[in-house]
Amino acid sequence: MAIDRTRLRWNGWGNLDVAAPLSGPQEQVVLQQLAARLGGQLGKASKAAALPDVTLPTSRLTDDAHTALAQAVGAENIHTDDAQRAIHAAGKSLPDLLRLRTGKISTAPDVVVYPADVDAVAATLRVASQHRLSVVPFGGGSSVVGGVHPQHGKHQVGVVTLDTTMLDALLHLDTDSHTATFQAGIDGPSLEAVLSQRGYTLGHFPQSFEHSTLGGWIAARSSGQQSDGYGGIDELLIGVRMVTPEGEIRTLTVPRTAAGPSLKELILGSEGVLGVIVEATVRVRPRPMIQDIRGMIFPDFRSGTKAIQAATLAGLPMTMMRLSDASETELSLLMRQDPTRKVDPTSLFLNGLRSLGYRDERSVMLYGAEGDDSRQVATVMKSFAKIGRRNGGFRLGSGPGRKWQADRFHTPYLRDYLLDHGVAIDTMETAFEWNRLPEAHEEVLAAMRRTTERNAGGGIAMGHVSHSYHDGACVYFVIIYPLDVDRGVDQWQAIKTDTTNAIVKAGGTVSHHHGVGIDHAPWLEGEQGSLGVDALRAVRNRLDPQGIMNPGKLL
Repeated sequence: MAIDRTRLRWNGWGNLDVAAPLSGPQEQVVLQQLAARLGGQLGKASKAAALPDVTLPTSRLTDDAHTALAQAVGAENIHTDDAQRAIHAAGKSLPDLLRLRTGKISTAPDVVVYPADVDAVAATLRVASQHRLSVVPFGGGSSVVGGVHPQHGKHQVGVVTLDTTMLDALLHLDTDSHTATFQAGIDGPSLEAVLSQRGYTLGHFPQSFEHSTLGGWIAARSSGQQSDGYGGIDELLIGVRMVTPEGEIRTLTVPRTAAGPSLKELILGSEGVLGVIVEATVRVRPRPMIQDIRGMIFPDFRSGTKAIQAATLAGLPMTMMRLSDASETELSLLMRQDPTRKVDPTSLFLNGLRSLGYRDERSVMLYGAEGDDSRQVATVMKSFAKIGRRNGGFRLGSGPGRKWQADRFHTPYLRDYLLDHGVAIDTMETAFEWNRLPEAHEEVLAAMRRTTERNAGGGIAMGHVSHSYHDGACVYFVIIYPLDVDRGVDQWQAIKTDTTNAIVKAGGTVSHHHGVGIDHAPWLEGEQGSLGVDALRAVRNRLDPQGIMNPGKLL
């Protein structure tokens, strides 16, 4: 079992021994600056409850069901203690954390099981069907849309959370085809470590990389921070094996097939409502020797998006093109300030650029390429720099890239730190076509500002382009506002609803890479159409006629 949950925050993000990437002096500056931007006052500080102090509903698991599950997975792999139930009681969305931090958990799994092989997964589903229990597949538990919420359907009487993380082995590496077959419960660092030992990489690095699993990536149809170059998990997945209540589905590991609609595509993004993903074959490639990531500043967000679009249409093999808008650029620069230094060269340099037209609307981009031939990588980077300059860009060198690489997986820790100080932060991602993107970005930001003003007295709205395509890009929105501790979930729900409605009205999808879960389910029919949703339900009903698999998610 690669993930040691005793070393992780049960009601927050990440490892217990890792904190927000702020020095002591920086903390005071950040809080002061946030207060100034949030109307001069932060919310009431929120203190998280300790795990021994939590209260949980009594487990509804019967003795007969307990005995049957113990036979299915082994007595040592079944848990009904409060700690395991609390750890598996939620994902990592803002409302999840708000509920967990109170220590009063109203919804929790009745039992947590850790199957050690595929047969044990199948046996768990049989027991659940026989004893009227719902099954919630749980990998890293990093869902931010309510995807692992332990609720049962109307025909079930309890919840089994099926933790997949004992299924964490590399089963086969094909060095001719450059493919690797893994058990789906393997987490990101373990997957990359075993590939790296053999000279390969998958190249899939979502921000949750350190605390998410291969099966979770597939179930949520995730993207990575360098998916511009490697592709999302949908492009990396070749074949998949899924255990359903009615049996197994296993797709071929061939490069392409025209044998009807793709079952692989159906499993991608299925969020555990069809079955448990237990194995996956993915495309891997030799680890690159050279990785070059640099910064560029643009006079405004629109200029930066034009550069990304031009580079994409030109076919430049970039691994990433990440463009922050003006608000996110300002906040990022604030986080870099070190008040202990008498002279801040970065601030002096950027202030000097104001005379060249890089003023309040300036937007910073990170762009990168990689490979084994230094000349080829340099050529790609120079080609992008030319495109950037034609669109008003000014090169900032490699410093921003080094900073990003050092902090790339630490940003989520800021959410816990801010919650401790009465500030809420949430994210919502979507995708727009190029012809709508600049205006849609502004429309959504305006809606976010209106809803935080109405529900929190003010807020900071910002965003960045994170993934790019021939026909459009993902825009990842971030919102920061004073937390009302007494009604935090209701406050979040109002802001979430208004923002999602604005995204849909602007022509965007309800999710680019986080999935649907519970939080986005009300908008699914608007995107897929009633007939489309009915078709998905028909597939689910065939694979899971009793409706035991992850009720309430997606459909």
